[in-house]
Amino acid sequence: MIFSFVAQLAFAQNAFQKAFSSKSKSTKENVRIEFFDDLGNSGHLPISIIKGKTDGPVFTIVAGVHGYEYPPIVATQKILKEINAEELKGTIIVIPIANVASFFTRTPFINPQDQKNLNNAFPGKKDGSITEQLAHFITTNIIAVSDVFLDVHGGDACEDLLPFVCYYDNTKKPDQTALAKKLSEESGFEYVVSYPYTISETEPAKYTFKQAVQDGKTALSIECGKLGNVQNENVSLIKKGVYNMLETMGMYFNGTGAHNKIVYRNSQTYIKAKENGIFYSNFKAGDKVKKGDVVGYTTNEFGLTLEEYIAPKDGIILYMLATPPINVDDTVMCISSYVEN
Repeated sequence: MIFSFVAQLAFAQNAFQKAFSSKSKSTKENVRIEFFDDLGNSGHLPISIIKGKTDGPVFTIVAGVHGYEYPPIVATQKILKEINAEELKGTIIVIPIANVASFFTRTPFINPQDQKNLNNAFPGKKDGSITEQLAHFITTNIIAVSDVFLDVHGGDACEDLLPFVCYYDNTKKPDQTALAKKLSEESGFEYVVSYPYTISETEPAKYTFKQAVQDGKTALSIECGKLGNVQNENVSLIKKGVYNMLETMGMYFNGTGAHNKIVYRNSQTYIKAKENGIFYSNFKAGDKVKKGDVVGYTTNEFGLTLEEYIAPKDGIILYMLATPPINVDDTVMCISSYVEN
């Protein structure tokens, strides 16, 4: 049984490596990597490898780490159809839907097969559950060969979200951080958000593009889309962001340039729920709030208020809960501001 599992894993890795290592030019090859775990779960990871006419960087695009975040998935599908390999310099690796089980079961946040969140599973485990195996494969095969790693997300089924692009301010890797910042600024997004990077080299990264940062890659994320729907304007914005980044890398020339008035944010504060109940708010993502504002409240089933949520600082709402059900430890909203270093 163990031998069979190891052989199957090696075959899966070889299928990707064979396609990636091919010396062919101006081609696109699609592969499916199959996974099986000891709990009886099976699944696959779809990967497209687009090789340009000339050599150049390896740019990876991952969508569908959360399978209910549809605009990134739809945008990636359009990019796969539009990219002309004859005009490409370098290689683009695309994972169009990383969490296939979540996508087809319409399950927010987690893989329903093992109840694990892929965006909390990195670096994963070679012989772990289905989600841990996916994370391990992406870490050891996809991130390992990438020069730039872009993880595209959006607001999940219950989340309202302001479109933004983000990166980690990793002072230990200044060159990679500088390029991530430049790609963010050239993406065409209005809001450029940075997060502090605080983990050590040995701590689990947990998040997909944070794993790439830990592994020394230039990595960043787009957050665009909301509420488990496909908004055409957000699909277009994601596409524009990808093309602008590829043009900045000198790989593909279909960009439209940076936003003419970038707004920077580098300090995020999260309001968490302490009660289960029914959530109410008159605010939406993108609204400005002042310290002390009542930004929402929770009631029980009989309408009695259980908890009020107070803005702890001035800022803008990057994303927030936008549906009535609320549970203990849910993120009510993320309020973002800019603090001078």
